Parts: sequence; C-alpha cells; structure tokens
Amino acid sequence: MSGGFQSRGRVRISSLRRYLALLRMFASTSLSAEMEYRANFTFSILSSAMNLGASVFTVRLFFSHGASLGGWSWPAALVVLGAFTILSGFSQSMLQPNLNKLVEQVREGTLDFVLLKPVDAQLWLSTRRFSPWGIPDLLLGSALIVYGSLAVAPSTAAWLALLVSLACSSLILYSLWFIMATTTVWFVQIYNVTEVLRGLLDAGRFPIDAFPPGAYRFVFTFVIPVAFMTSVPARVVLGEAVPLHLAGALAFGAVLFAVSRAFFRFALRYYTSASS
Repeated sequence: MSGGFQSRGRVRISSLRRYLALLRMFASTSLSAEMEYRANFTFSILSSAMNLGASVFTVRLFFSHGASLGGWSWPAALVVLGAFTILSGFSQSMLQPNLNKLVEQVREGTLDFVLLKPVDAQLWLSTRRFSPWGIPDLLLGSALIVYGSLAVAPSTAAWLALLVSLACSSLILYSLWFIMATTTVWFVQIYNVTEVLRGLLDAGRFPIDAFPPGAYRFVFTFVIPVAFMTSVPARVVLGEAVPLHLAGALAFGAVLFAVSRAFFRFALRYYTSASS
C-alpha cells in the first residue's frame, strides 16, 4: 500500500513540475511577443494612472462634506479601491487576453487543437497568454492599499490574510469570466455580455455598505459577488473582518471554480468542431 501511495505522489509531483514548466514557457513567450512594442508599456502606465486618478476623484466626492461612505472612512474606501485596481490589473494581464481568445477559437473552430493537446484544456485556455499591460494597475492598487491602511498599521498576519483574500477574489473573478466565455459555445458573439459583466463589476470600486440594503446588497454579494472581491480584502487588512468573512470568500471561490470546471465540460458536449 505504501508503495502505491509513493508512486501516486511521484506522479503528482511530476505533473506539477510539468505544469509549472508550461506556465513559465507561456509567460516567457508572451512577454517576448508583447515587449516588441515597449512604448505600449509607457502608455499603459499613463492610462492606469489616469484611470486611477479619475476613480479616486469619484470616490472623494462622497467625502467632500465630511460624510462617510456607508460607514467607511476615506482611507478605508481607498483600500477598497486599491483591491478593485489590483483585480483590474489581473483581468487585463490574464483574463482578457486568454478568454477573449477562447471566443475566437470557438468561432474559428481552432479549439480542436487545444482539446487534442495532452494537457488540461481549461488550464491551457486560461494561461496561454500573459499581457504585461496590467502590471501598472497591480502596482498602483498595491500602493493604494498600503497608503489607505497606514492608519491601522496592519500586522504581518493581516497582510498574509490579505494575500489569501485577494487570491480568492482573483479566483472568483476568473470563474465568472470563464463561465461567461464558455457560453460562446452556444452564443458565438458574447462581447456585449462580457461588457455588461465588466460594468457590473465596476461596482466593486465602492464598499458594499455604500449600496442600499436589500436587493442591491444581495445582488452584489451573492449574484455578482463584488463584496467578496473588494470589500472583504479591505476588511481583512483593516482588521475589521471576522473569520466568517474570509471563510465565505474561500468557499465562494472554491464553489465558483468548481462550477466553471463543470460548466466547461458540459459545454464541450455541444461544441461543434471544425472537423465535424
């Protein structure tokens, strides 16, 4: 029995190493291709700074007369905006380049070549491309979180919990995007749908308590879970979260990821390949 466990363990380690090598290769080839246009990185930094400045100005308007935003202070609201900016960078670097390509592959029938590869199809489709143009948002969002949380001086444990929370937020965002992208099997042109999703996710710029209680908070917590993506990480680093907040984010992320996997396998039953 022990020999069988050891054998399976070696196989898993070998598979993990193979996937890590594959991810390194994806990142290397993507960066090589993208950095041929280095001027774009400068424009990306300027664009990110301008967008963040506009967002900070918008949130600041709510505090112009000394008011609070749903009970959140100005520094706390900046932490929420920082979490949103980090997720925007993640979306620009990983989600948009890969999942927009999935739509094209289904439309052109080239998804066949991915399904025939000896690698997990969802992993390939989700990580094949990496765009560096989201890095400025990642850096600016991180700086905003640090600045907004200076007043409470978070502990090391709080920073680690923040990283876990942001990982859950990224998983939730990825799962939502992948589920939407998968619907292209039935509805070939889904760009309008993804724009609607992006518009709804913009609500994450504001703390969840800023929305009226009732239907709005329910939708932005459990239907389009922006509360778990931005408000929960802010509560974590500010020391206002309870274990249930972080547990809820972990559970929500795990469930949505499982749903995205199951939905993708279900959709492939209806995929009409180029060779059909």
